[in-house]
Amino acid sequence: MRLHRLELTAFGPYPGREEVDFDALGEDGLFLLHGETGAGKTTVLDAVAFALFGRVPGARDEAKRLRCDYAERDTPTEVVLDFSLQGHRLRIARSPEYLRPKRRGGGETTQNAKASLTWLSDAPPGHASEGVTRIDEVARTVQRLLGMSAEQFFQVVLLPQGDFARFLRADTSEREKLLERLFSTERFREVEQWFMEHRREAGRKLDERQQGARMLVARVAQASGTEFSEDEEGWLDGLIASCTAVVDQAADKENEAKRVRGLAEAELVRRRELADRVRRVRVATTELSTVDGMRAERQAWAVALTAARKAVPVREAHAVLIRAEAELRRARDAVERTATRVGDEGSSVEELRSKAAEAQELAGQLAELAVEAQQQQHDRVRLVQVERELETFRRRVKELDEIISALPERITGCRAAVDQAKNAALRLEDLVGRRDQLRALVRDAEALPQAENAHEHAAAAFRSAVDEHQNARELLLDLRQRRLHGIAAELAEGLAEGQPCPVCGGEEHPSPASRTAERVTEADERRAESVEQQALRRRDSASEAVREAERAVAALRERLDGRSADELKKLLAEVDAQHRTANAAAAAVRTREAELEQLEAKLDQARREHGEADRSVAVRTTEQAVLTEAIERRAVRLDEARGDHPDVPARRTWLLDTAKALISLIDARRAFADSEDRTDRQRATVLSAVAEAGFDHLDAALDAVMEEADRERLERRIRDLDRREAAAKSVLAEPELADVDPAAPVDVAEAEVAAREAGAVASAALSELNAAQRRRDDVIGLGRELRAAWAVLAPLEAEFAELNALTDVVNGRGQNTRKMSLRSYVLAARLEEVAVAATERLQRMSQGRYSFVHSDAAGVRGTRGGLGLDVLDGYSGRTRPAKTLSGGESFLASLALALGLADVVAAETGGALLDTLFVDEGFGTLDAGTLDLVMDTLDELRAGGRVVGLVSHVEELRQRIPTRLRVRKARDTTGSSLEVVTG
Repeated sequence: MRLHRLELTAFGPYPGREEVDFDALGEDGLFLLHGETGAGKTTVLDAVAFALFGRVPGARDEAKRLRCDYAERDTPTEVVLDFSLQGHRLRIARSPEYLRPKRRGGGETTQNAKASLTWLSDAPPGHASEGVTRIDEVARTVQRLLGMSAEQFFQVVLLPQGDFARFLRADTSEREKLLERLFSTERFREVEQWFMEHRREAGRKLDERQQGARMLVARVAQASGTEFSEDEEGWLDGLIASCTAVVDQAADKENEAKRVRGLAEAELVRRRELADRVRRVRVATTELSTVDGMRAERQAWAVALTAARKAVPVREAHAVLIRAEAELRRARDAVERTATRVGDEGSSVEELRSKAAEAQELAGQLAELAVEAQQQQHDRVRLVQVERELETFRRRVKELDEIISALPERITGCRAAVDQAKNAALRLEDLVGRRDQLRALVRDAEALPQAENAHEHAAAAFRSAVDEHQNARELLLDLRQRRLHGIAAELAEGLAEGQPCPVCGGEEHPSPASRTAERVTEADERRAESVEQQALRRRDSASEAVREAERAVAALRERLDGRSADELKKLLAEVDAQHRTANAAAAAVRTREAELEQLEAKLDQARREHGEADRSVAVRTTEQAVLTEAIERRAVRLDEARGDHPDVPARRTWLLDTAKALISLIDARRAFADSEDRTDRQRATVLSAVAEAGFDHLDAALDAVMEEADRERLERRIRDLDRREAAAKSVLAEPELADVDPAAPVDVAEAEVAAREAGAVASAALSELNAAQRRRDDVIGLGRELRAAWAVLAPLEAEFAELNALTDVVNGRGQNTRKMSLRSYVLAARLEEVAVAATERLQRMSQGRYSFVHSDAAGVRGTRGGLGLDVLDGYSGRTRPAKTLSGGESFLASLALALGLADVVAAETGGALLDTLFVDEGFGTLDAGTLDLVMDTLDELRAGGRVVGLVSHVEELRQRIPTRLRVRKARDTTGSSLEVVTG
């Protein structure tokens, strides 16, 4: 991959648009990136990283502050990168998410992140020729073409020497973290995790099986009422045989009890049957005696019931007569009332009909005039209403004339005030952005002491955590040493007579070592190791907190650029005063504009209302004249038609009521005649019914009447006596009761007691037999399940033992003598490749003195090995730790390690050839001769076609490297800029 051109706008400390032509900078294969501290040298590398991956290296990515604070509000933040990769030329444009001022009103809004990838040459197969515009698709395309992740790119292209210096001096765990990020050993970690999870699942299943077997044993013991003993041979078979014998004994006992119960129950049945026959004879005899005593009373009931049945037709005819007489009285009253209301009692029916027809005819003639009378009333009401409305509209026309004449002058004055207020508020938007920026800086200045204090506290906590970890480690080492001294006693405790010794193999143990009072056990060592690991984690956490606090303080200082809180507050106060003035002007603009709009709207409304009022006056005037003429013309006809009544409708109503009353009188007379005739006929019917029923007169027939319920009650009494007599005679006639003496005694209680006692004995024997059978069946069934569980459990235990041992080996435990996990083993192999590649350059830069030496041996005190990296000194022929190198030697080793690691990572990932590299700080620690060696090494890189960019403050490099990219830092708040220097 080769970089061609970089454009960055409003990014980092660069407020405007800056362009870097890497083709021009890389003509000689080597260029220098230099500038003042905090000017933005690292930001150029961050821009390259952001364009490719949408993020920047290290802690700067956590801050999420990529937009320049000095940029204009309308200037978008964007990075554009042109580069070649695998024979194709691409352009990536990317913008981060940031807050920008709202285009309307105050406050801020979020500008969303954007990204696009464009093919400047033909797109490779499988890629859209029009490019990609989705952020996630851009990221996938870049990573697929590069063949490496963002972390790998940051490590092998943007070579951070400080990271590799720490890598040289790091312990195994820290070095492992970096190598994991670079070589993507997640799949080996997944293998280790798979084994652990598989072992955990197999152990869980085995435990479930074992628990199930234990539960079955407990259930068998519980079902049989015995205790389980693993030492008893054939425990289960003996238990089943015992339960079977108990069942046989219970069955014999139950058969005998059943026979005795049968004899007792048969005797009880015989006595109960005899007692029942005596009872039936006694009851039947008593019942016949009772019925004979009620014969006279039964005869009287029969006579009364016969008379009541004959009187039923008489009572029905008499009820009809009563209703007819009542109807006759009502008809007579109706005739009298109607004649009184009409005032005519002597006229015939024909005369009444003639008068009614005459009244109806006259009422029909007045129907049309009644409608006109109603319209006359309505028109008079409307005339009064029209006169009031006409007066109201005339007054409204006069008021609107006054309003329309006064408004134009007020509108002219208000429009002048609006123009004046707008001119005063033109600077408001600029002042809002300036004020918000200064407020943020004041908050940063006020937060700086607290951040520095937090850094001091974090540093103190880190020192305390270091001391605590050191103490815990010393205690662990001391316990391990003491345990080694007492290991003989620990081995002696495991010896048994006749068993071989694990050390010498002998089966005789004449003088085993004895335990001492100060013996340290393996459990003591594990507890101390756990305490040491917890202290180590707290130490790492405290170290990360110190680095985080350092980054926070550095970020605040970079944004403040040396300005104090008092200076910033003074500037903020000035901007606030200007903002208040402009804000008041802006508020006045809105008020004046609203007032102007209100006046103009009021004038338009007044003109519309004036036209509507004029039209309403004309309409009401015409309607008034028409109504007056119609009312006067209609009044003459209506006065003639009403006669002596108040009006025509009242006279018509009186005529209709009169005709209706006359017709009602005719109907009442006819109804009275019909009712009188019906009453006479019904009286004759009643007398005929009395004679037919055989009564002497009507009162005698009515006295014999009986209600239906009373008749039914007498009938039920007669039937009941007849039924009781027949039933008693039927019982006494049964053959089986012929010789029964009703006074004979029968003892049933004695037989019942004997039957209950025999039944209780039989039930107890049956319960005992059922319990014994259930116990035997439960033991047999559970024993069958237990044998099956034992058969399944044996191969599972063997399989788990094998899986457990293999998992320990994969994770660096058990039979793994190197104490290296699978992942550590792979990383050790990669580190060995890095050491070989880095040694080639380190020997050249150190004139053959130093070489890297990789060790896969286990660490001290049982720590995992495989990631050891030391330096072989060719002068002394001895290996020494990297921590003993001087500052310049450490730089050489770090640079060699970085270049070697870059080559190995690129080869490992199968990524594209990296034609552009950046080497970060560290050249100031070199003398002139060593610097020449380093430059020769860098010349070899560019001789291979690569472009190398050095980031340094060293003055001598400016003299050695003619092509430079200089970062200029302004002394005010205008930000930084880039300048290409040649020659």
